[in-house]
Parts: sequence; structure tokens; C-alpha cells
Amino acid sequence: MLNSEKISNEFYQNLGKLYYAMAMTDGMVRPVEVKRLRKYVRQHWLDVDGMEDEFGTDSAFQIEIVFDWLQEEEKEGSEYFSDFESFYKEHPEKFEPKVKKLIIETADSIASSFAGKNRSEIVFLQELKNLLGD
Repeated sequence: MLNSEKISNEFYQNLGKLYYAMAMTDGMVRPVEVKRLRKYVRQHWLDVDGMEDEFGTDSAFQIEIVFDWLQEEEKEGSEYFSDFESFYKEHPEKFEPKVKKLIIETADSIASSFAGKNRSEIVFLQELKNLLGD
């Protein structure tokens, strides 16, 4: 169970990295993108697996925690897609079809939240879909 819990936290942390990378594709994270991410976490991600972190908080909040930390540190987004890709390849069992669909929907929603999708966001989404086999 403990290993499963650790993997679950890492899963959500890597999603936080992925969504940060998505928001940063145009070089800045906009408040509307953060708002859209929080909405998706609360409306969709909290129901995915019911796992909790060591503090008894739903593990899905790790998405927001990592996203916020990266934003505060003003990190470049490009390397974080690679982190997510590595995790995906190491733990394919965590990515059932409905989860893959939700990952893409969330990324697409973030991309669409500010003035539609720009070219870099479209390319990012296509890379994500290719990775997840969609």
C-alpha cells in the first residue's frame, strides 16, 4: 500500500509538472490558466482514485501544489514535459484510458482558457496525445 501511495503522489506531482509546462508554453502562466487548473482538480481529479497523501489530503491536490511551487520558483516549463514522459513510461499501469482522456481534457482546457490556443500550445497538445497514444 505504501508503495502504491508513493506512486500515486508521484503521479499527481508529475501531472502538476505537465500542466505547468502546458501553461508555460507561451512563456508565462496567466491567472485564468491557474483558475482553470484548480477547477479541473476539484471537479474531476479528486474523484480519480481516492488516494490521500501523508497529511490525509486527497493526493490530487499534489497537482496544484507542484504547479504553484514551480510558478513561485519561476521555472522554465520545457523540462517538465520530459519528467512527465519518463514517469508515464515507468508506470504505464497508472494510465488507464479514462485517465488519459482526463489528462488531455485538462491540458486542452488550460490551453483554451486564454485567448484560444496558440501554435506552441497546439504543438504541446499534439505531443501529449502522441505520448498517450490518443
